Amino acid sequence: MKMKRRWNERTRLMLTLELAVVLPAAALVILSAWHLNEIQRDRGVEAAFQRDFNQVLAISEKQINQKAEGMADEVRGQFAGPGNTCVETLDRILATHPYIAHVFVFEPNGGLTFRSQPSRLKDPSFRTEADDLSSMTGGWLKMEYKDEVKGFEEKAKAGRRYYFFDNWPMRGEKHLYQSAALFLMSDGPNGNKAIGGMVFDAEYLRDQFFPEMLDSLLSHQEERGEKNHVVMMIHPKHETTPLVASAGWDGGEPEVERNLEGAFPNLTLAIKLPGTTLAAMGQHFINHSFVILSGISLLLAGGIVMTHRNISREMALARLKSDFVSNVSHELRTPLSLIRLYAETLEMGRLKSADKYQEYYSIIRKESERLTALINNILDFSRIEAGRKEYDFRQTDMRELVRNTLESYRYQIEQSGFAFEEKIAEDVPPLSVDREAMARSLLNLVNNALKYSQDQKYIGVNLFRDNGSVKLEVVDHGIGIPPAEQQKIFDKFYRVGDPLVHNTKGSGLGLSLVRHIVQAHGGEVSVDSVPGRGSKFTINLPVALRTNGPKAALA
Repeated sequence: MKMKRRWNERTRLMLTLELAVVLPAAALVILSAWHLNEIQRDRGVEAAFQRDFNQVLAISEKQINQKAEGMADEVRGQFAGPGNTCVETLDRILATHPYIAHVFVFEPNGGLTFRSQPSRLKDPSFRTEADDLSSMTGGWLKMEYKDEVKGFEEKAKAGRRYYFFDNWPMRGEKHLYQSAALFLMSDGPNGNKAIGGMVFDAEYLRDQFFPEMLDSLLSHQEERGEKNHVVMMIHPKHETTPLVASAGWDGGEPEVERNLEGAFPNLTLAIKLPGTTLAAMGQHFINHSFVILSGISLLLAGGIVMTHRNISREMALARLKSDFVSNVSHELRTPLSLIRLYAETLEMGRLKSADKYQEYYSIIRKESERLTALINNILDFSRIEAGRKEYDFRQTDMRELVRNTLESYRYQIEQSGFAFEEKIAEDVPPLSVDREAMARSLLNLVNNALKYSQDQKYIGVNLFRDNGSVKLEVVDHGIGIPPAEQQKIFDKFYRVGDPLVHNTKGSGLGLSLVRHIVQAHGGEVSVDSVPGRGSKFTINLPVALRTNGPKAALA
């Protein structure tokens, strides 16, 4: 026969917590970790940066070409038409455009007219550059003129106006980069044609054009909020040594490169991050993400643990409240049963002596007082929980209060077979207290001693002055309280885990009420106990004057 498994409330609650919180949180953490591992494996962060860098370089190349072609257009506009070329016109172009080192025109009938910056010809390196360019250009165009004209006509159909080529003149022991532009000069489709050209000054490109363009490109990126922490440099296509670099270039390998086309052939534009690499940034991103994920995981775990603890505490509190109802019902039934028993006996008239009648009346009165005390405890607890408990502080003789309270409870103490000892010092000063509340505190402590004493039935009550305070002690030789639980016993509904305690009916409110009452009087309550040897509860009240009248106590 199969046994049907029954889950208790705790098991069902834990299962619900796991399904509703733990599993989704664990799935989120696992998926996030898997995603980060995928990004790390596929170098996703680096690839994203590289795509951005490629886009930046493409835009930068376009702007460099536009700038160079705009300068070339300005120079080209001052050339005379084919057949009208003269030295004076070319010299005037050079004079108004110092960034141009050489200009020339090749006509099929007149040959090459080549002019250079006059002020620069005193420099042997520049003169050698001019002679070499003149010789090379003249010989080349003389042989390739017709093909070049056809090539220009084809380029014009595609919207390309110039043919750029590079030159590397010597300056001392170094080569400098130089760009030259050729263009077609024509009087019309069937008119005269010629090939014009201009050569950018090598020093101008190195010292002004390229540095200014790089600064402009980077500042433009900053204005747009894009990669504003990058640096750029330009180097020859087949070399790695920078020709020109922006401020902040710290060497090292570029992250992304792009070969320039158009106005500056055989140059490469490069970009990188200063002081780091994309690989390092990608790893930093992954590490940072894992740290954040770990922190989130810890927070989730902490939240789950706290939720589990809170739920467990609420469930324990619910059980305690259930036990409280059961225990209070039992406690109410005992005095009610006695009252009913003695009342029925009196009603039937079976008693024959006046002393017996008086004894029964006394028992009924005392049990009703016990019942009233229990109900008052419950009502006080309810008021405290709602924050509506008020105390009426009056100047009170504590010796009289303690004696009267113990006297009203003496019958129950003696009936239970306890040895009772009362020590009240004569020097105890009057205190401003709530008489009813303090009496209830004392009765709760005495009642506690009655319940949890076994063979050694002893109760001692001591009242005395100790420096600036008055102490009220209740001593018993009962079962005692383990050290780990001595502070918990003042919590509401809490009961010590000893089997004897659980077999003894009680509401679990007495000590909680005692603590609240004593604290409302500005005092403290403490316990000194050894398991198996008894306990001593001490109420410590300060000797201080209070203003008479009611005072609301905080719950």
